[in-house]
Amino acid sequence: MRILLAEDEHTLGTWLCKALEHAGIQVEWVDDGRLADQALQQRSHDALVLDLGLPGYDGHRVLRRLRERDQRLPALILTARDSLDERVRALNAGADDFLAKPFALPELEARLHALVRRARGSEHPRLACGPLHYDSARRQFLLSDAALALSPREHAVLLALLQRSGEPCSKQQILDRVFPDDRTVHPEAVEVLVHRLRKRLEGSGVRITTLRGLGYALETD
Repeated sequence: MRILLAEDEHTLGTWLCKALEHAGIQVEWVDDGRLADQALQQRSHDALVLDLGLPGYDGHRVLRRLRERDQRLPALILTARDSLDERVRALNAGADDFLAKPFALPELEARLHALVRRARGSEHPRLACGPLHYDSARRQFLLSDAALALSPREHAVLLALLQRSGEPCSKQQILDRVFPDDRTVHPEAVEVLVHRLRKRLEGSGVRITTLRGLGYALETD
């Protein structure tokens, strides 16, 4: 999972980045509403964690612009404004969930996973494509119930493809997930990783298909 965190409190933002990444959630962090708006238009994410009291564009404006573009990204509001009116206003503006500060990290993680599962149309905690399964609790791929040994980058690429199973995933979307902090990495790196994954999946009943002009898709034979 890759989220965009829009939070201007630097102590909290730094802590959340470390804690969520330790839990296997990739985080892109911005501290300004205008930067959040740009990131939402330019890069792919699985969920948005949004503070309302941001400089630049406030959280309400970021959320409104997101929904005006018909982006259906799950949005969780994270704020100290814990009033009924604030909750109603945020939910009516298109927020999917609301968590007041202070909060417990396990609850934030659980809410994020639930939002993303609902957005993908499944409440099941395991992603699957034919005999290939991903156990999110163990952060492990299983191929016909046998653990699949992968490098961290191979793991990240395969997870990005599995999360969009049957749908095209562009090289840029894969780059955003595998190399989120390194803009010098070229698309050829994705080609190498996909080549390695194809070898690992040979004869398994699952394949990575190249869709010309669109990217790659994980499919069953």
